[in-house]
Amino acid sequence: MKILSVNTAKPKTIIWEGKNIKTSIFKTSVEGPQKVSYLKVGDDTQCELKFHGGRNKAIYSYDYSYYEIWKSKIEHKNWSYGIFGENLTTEGLADDIIKIGNIYQAGSVIFKAIQPRIPCFKLNLPFRRNDMLNMFYNSKNYGTYFRVIKEGNIESGNSIKLIEESPCPYTISDLVEIYATRGKNQQLLINILDSPFFPEEIRQNYTKFLL
Repeated sequence: MKILSVNTAKPKTIIWEGKNIKTSIFKTSVEGPQKVSYLKVGDDTQCELKFHGGRNKAIYSYDYSYYEIWKSKIEHKNWSYGIFGENLTTEGLADDIIKIGNIYQAGSVIFKAIQPRIPCFKLNLPFRRNDMLNMFYNSKNYGTYFRVIKEGNIESGNSIKLIEESPCPYTISDLVEIYATRGKNQQLLINILDSPFFPEEIRQNYTKFLL
């Protein structure tokens, strides 16, 4: 497992469907060591802190294997790292191997898997298509948000090491499955909600799927 690219962005305003939209989704690859704090990677800046950023969303990773899937589904001219709004484009760190609570190290940064990324309509913007958000939801490849346990520096090319495996039996993909199917597997949903490993924001979002 390794980091292929570290990506950051400053807020910018674009016109989308006749409206001015302020966003930090247009991330680009940055070279050299990047300082990772408890709240962000490098000089990355989130726009709407009510929905983005915070301790449980300090780092967002998206695996390059998903890029390959998307390339077979849609046409797009520029598949540069960071196009999905991720801070880390990874290799070998897909959602189905990440248990909630797994702790990893890359460079001198230690970070803990917390939850999948649930995007808003702004995911449509880099792709310039109105259906990208819905396709993303249906893809079940959401990527992972991490909480920073130890601040430090990371850079492209760093290996990613699992330093503590979580006792939680559920993966990021399990949570994605519940979200994408709106709780079709009710027993899995109940088990997840009964688990002590999830932050309150997940419980609030997922309780609505109980029948």
